[in-house]
Amino acid sequence: MSKKMTSVTWSVVAVMILIVIIQPVGLQAQFFSALVGVAIMGLIKTLRLKGVWRQMFLVIGTVVVFRYLYWRVTSTLPPVSEPWNFVPGILLFMAELYSISMLAINMVVVADPIHREKVAISGDQKDWPTVDIFVPTYNEDLMILGVTLAAARNLDYPTDKLNVFLLDDGGTDFRCFHHASEKVREGAKARRAEFSAFAKELGITYLTRARNEHAKAGNMNEALKTTKGEIVVVFDADHAPSRDFLKKTIGYFQADPKLFLVQTPHQFLNPDPVEKNIGSFDTMPSENEMFYSIIQRGLDKWNGSFFCGSAAVLRRVALNEVGGFAGITITEDCETAVELHSRGWNSAYVQDPMIAGFQPETFTSFIGQRSRWCQGMLQILILKRPAFKRGLSMPQRLAYLSIMLNWLFPLSRFMFMIAPAFFILFDLHIYNASFDEFLAFTVFSLVASTMMQNYIFGTVRWPWMSELYEYVQSYHLSRAIFSVILKPHSPSFNVTNKAETLEEDFFSDSGWFHLITFLFLLTTVIVGAWRLMQESGTNELLYVVGFWALFNLIIAGLGLGAVAEKKQRRRHYRMPYAGGPVQAVLQIGDNRYFGSIKDIAIGGLCVDMPMTENMPVELVMGQTVKLSLVKGRRREDRVLHTFNVDVRWSKPTGENSDIGVEFHEPNALDRRAQALLMFPNSEALARYRANRLKDIKVSQGTFTFISWSLVQTLRGLKLAIAEVKKNVEKRFAPAKVEAPKIVVPAPQIAKVEAAPALTAQTARPALAAEQQALPQQTTAQQASAQQANAQKAIPSMPSVPMPQIPLSPFATGNQATMVQATPMQPISQMGEQTGQLRQSIPTPSLAPQSHELAHLTQAARKNTSSLPVARQVPVSGSTPSQLRPRELHTTAAPSREVPL
Repeated sequence: MSKKMTSVTWSVVAVMILIVIIQPVGLQAQFFSALVGVAIMGLIKTLRLKGVWRQMFLVIGTVVVFRYLYWRVTSTLPPVSEPWNFVPGILLFMAELYSISMLAINMVVVADPIHREKVAISGDQKDWPTVDIFVPTYNEDLMILGVTLAAARNLDYPTDKLNVFLLDDGGTDFRCFHHASEKVREGAKARRAEFSAFAKELGITYLTRARNEHAKAGNMNEALKTTKGEIVVVFDADHAPSRDFLKKTIGYFQADPKLFLVQTPHQFLNPDPVEKNIGSFDTMPSENEMFYSIIQRGLDKWNGSFFCGSAAVLRRVALNEVGGFAGITITEDCETAVELHSRGWNSAYVQDPMIAGFQPETFTSFIGQRSRWCQGMLQILILKRPAFKRGLSMPQRLAYLSIMLNWLFPLSRFMFMIAPAFFILFDLHIYNASFDEFLAFTVFSLVASTMMQNYIFGTVRWPWMSELYEYVQSYHLSRAIFSVILKPHSPSFNVTNKAETLEEDFFSDSGWFHLITFLFLLTTVIVGAWRLMQESGTNELLYVVGFWALFNLIIAGLGLGAVAEKKQRRRHYRMPYAGGPVQAVLQIGDNRYFGSIKDIAIGGLCVDMPMTENMPVELVMGQTVKLSLVKGRRREDRVLHTFNVDVRWSKPTGENSDIGVEFHEPNALDRRAQALLMFPNSEALARYRANRLKDIKVSQGTFTFISWSLVQTLRGLKLAIAEVKKNVEKRFAPAKVEAPKIVVPAPQIAKVEAAPALTAQTARPALAAEQQALPQQTTAQQASAQQANAQKAIPSMPSVPMPQIPLSPFATGNQATMVQATPMQPISQMGEQTGQLRQSIPTPSLAPQSHELAHLTQAARKNTSSLPVARQVPVSGSTPSQLRPRELHTTAAPSREVPL
């Protein structure tokens, strides 16, 4: 069907819907027509009907909801002559109007989300485009950043066409030499030395700049000036790609010369704070799945999918046309997409997950991240005006409006939470309707809208979870909204903290408003119940409003659990190992013990090891040993890579045992091997993601939501009370009063002659004379006095430190046990390279690619010392650990449990 015929068809459907909406019918007819419509919707969903039935489902739901809206406007608003009813009544109506409008816009955008066909990269390798990978960083540590850089270095792409750049905004010239704080200057210098050394060892280019200007956008624009790749790829510091990332994205640029962007989803390995605190991470789809699984695909249908800041591939020519990455707002990604879409460039969304990253660990960091997104989107709405942007098509304008206006949800959500109190506590009539009208219009509208959302987002968003996420963010984002409205240019870019740890459960500092709201709603429900007992049978509407208040209380109770932080001692989350058939060999002394990798994290891995009587795991607990990756069990089988690891824990699992090890001072080559284990291909990430996409019925989701609320309400209240008690005790604790110092005046002595110096020769006679002059003392007192005086008489001697005794079983080992094996090197050759500094890094491959094998020898001989390092300023007197030869430490590591 042509675009013209499609437009005509939808116009006719819209007119018919409008006629049905405004058609006057009796209350009974309205009730049964709405009932039939909802029943048909339920039948379509139950039978999983596709095609035209999908459009029919959405049309019926739209009619039911807009029929309610028409009735709401014409019959329920309070009169203007009663301002105490009219003002809150209009505010509630505006909140409903906003929600229904957003529902309608979103249904249009995601009515028919597309699934793009895969476009593989084609042609001869010499004709493939050159690629520059940007990894911007500011305050991330090298443990997280190192894996991302190593994964980028491992990408399956011709090495002569791939360049990786570390864009370090934490080591700028200003921070190193001109910052007012000496602590910041020294930290920046140390960071620059460490990061540049690591980059050199890894075979990538370290870049920094003079000053931190325009945040992330300015950092990447500075890199555009010194790089030349035809394609630019952006990865956040904690977003590590799978090896096939470029193979699955570059082909789209070959197929469409006007394509400026290929965006891929953000897959996360750890729960967000809400999921962590209420314990839903392993059960329920992640909150961001709705956007990356459905909404971006819906936007893509209208050529409206946009740049999300990371896991994205962009064409340099298009970026140059608009002067690089946009920097007027603090969301440079979406702003850049608006500019390029308005100039006729196209975008594509590939829904296969090909990167893995981390979300904020604490609720405060989570709110900080969402506030930045909210402010940035509203900045674009105000400053860029996409609804009126020349060059954008009407669907594109609608797509951008749907994303930006969505961030106004805090205003409507707050109104929905407090609205029942107007009637229950103050007896204000802000919603004029009888009980029968409420059932015929309001109830069916709520049912229809809930069914539409569940039909579209069922596998990626469970019922009522949107209401929870909106509620816990509402107060904080409301402040962000008003700040942007008052000063659109004022928001500044703030980096989100990742990989934080929490030592204990506590009530978040950002959660006190939620406690106040919960107590207010609890009061409303109690008063409502009291009024129902007093006014039974005389006020039917009180039942409806009371139920509404109870539902709000359930949301607020679960919200208390969402802001009550659970302890999080694990800094890095594990992911199941999904690579090839590689065995893990633990080398203890001269023995080799074979096992299999169970899961892996940034900090270490877990090995499933069969237990034998002669395996001394307990003896090496806390020690540094070697862990090799091999294929097969024969000694002559080649070693793919060998790590130095610290054995941290063991846990029996039947006949086997899980052994947890931590990577010991990993270097660049270790990180590359680790990245291959974690991200061998995108299929592993797809399976990891699919395990959480579970569709449930509205009834089942409602029951789950209520049960979670009951548990989390008690937990949140317990932690809130404990926090209040702690603060009160701290506030009113009696101040410590020190005992008064009694100063005894010294006796007045006219003249004191200096006593002769006491020497070792005169010590004993002097001591004897003193004893005769003193009163008689006890034997113990005499012994103590004699010992003290004798000690004074003995000349002091310098102390001699105790010799350090090596505790490691390998302390007396031969030289071969002290050497780090290189990739693809047989164990028999492990002692041949003792003391040598690795100058080059061949690509360690657990599944070698065909084009890599041909160039493996040449890549191994390439000296990375010739790679450019922009603005590299070494710190005087520092020797980065990455530049020293790797040896197995022979001293015992501290025996402490470090979660992996």
